[in-house]
Amino acid sequence: MNCAERYLEIKKTIPEGVTLLAVSKTWPKEDIMMLYNVGCRDFGENKVQEMTDKYNDLPKDIRWHQIGHLQTNKIKYIASWVYMIHSVDSLKLAAEINKQAAKNSCVVNCLLQLKVAEEETKFGFDISELKQLLADNAFANFSSIRICGIMGMATNTDNVDEIRKEFAEVKSLFDYIRANYGQTVGEEFSQISMGMSGDYPIAIECGSTIVRVGSTIFGQRDYSKHQPQ
Repeated sequence: MNCAERYLEIKKTIPEGVTLLAVSKTWPKEDIMMLYNVGCRDFGENKVQEMTDKYNDLPKDIRWHQIGHLQTNKIKYIASWVYMIHSVDSLKLAAEINKQAAKNSCVVNCLLQLKVAEEETKFGFDISELKQLLADNAFANFSSIRICGIMGMATNTDNVDEIRKEFAEVKSLFDYIRANYGQTVGEEFSQISMGMSGDYPIAIECGSTIVRVGSTIFGQRDYSKHQPQ
């Protein structure tokens, strides 16, 4: 099977209302176009330079999702065209996205990244930091970002019970934010981005609305061929 065939097979298993986001980082434009030609429009990248290069060369109706950790000095390169930033993990980052979006007279879709996994390598807000952010008047007054929901990653483990527990925690936090900070986040707060190649079926069971699937679609990456951006 090629990547387009695998995408279509996975797509059959995805419930209506859940976005299958093809994680195309490190993969060539030819592979992206194979998926594009069978109907995929949502692609995820984690390096700004790589995503910008692909944006410049590929069809403009593709919805580009920034899913990796994002540095504030890189936002200006994507603010005018990125479809969604999944990795807002600080007030400073949110403020810079708002600033650059305002400069481009646009509104950027954003997800708040939560840290629920036990791994030190994961970025994101913990519960107390999240409450502090949502209570911050400056955050509430940002008019050039749209908080569409939250993003979370489970611990990299084979323990299905642990994964399910962490996904349930993300869903619980989503419900808490909507119930208690609805006025701050707005009516658009409806998306939960969680689940990757190894655990997306569990994530969907737990309420995910966006699953980020890479290797199950494209195959295993050969990182030796990837040029750092």
